[in-house]
Amino acid sequence: MERAILGVSLRDQIRNVEIRRRTRVTDIAQRVAKLKWQWARHIVWRKDGRWGPKVLEWQPRTVKRSVGRPPTRWTDDIKRVAGSRWIQAAQNRGIWNSLQKTYVQQWTSIG
Repeated sequence: MERAILGVSLRDQIRNVEIRRRTRVTDIAQRVAKLKWQWARHIVWRKDGRWGPKVLEWQPRTVKRSVGRPPTRWTDDIKRVAGSRWIQAAQNRGIWNSLQKTYVQQWTSIG
């Protein structure tokens, strides 16, 4: 869509980074990743008894898992950056903020 805005085709061999610089459009994948990272910390910091933190820690044990690759959970990519003890990492604002850039970069480079 940004190429169409600028009137640039793929044959012009202009990199996406250059097109993004020209249009000054925010990369939606990076924005979503940043908001997810911030939301994860927000959920962890809640102490008012809501079900959000409980759902993140819940491990169903009564249902047999299906054959094949296990489905990806919401926290799997967070754990990849912050570790399995990501909830404790989210309690420390300095550590959490230092990991945010790494998270956003790895999350947007997957697709």
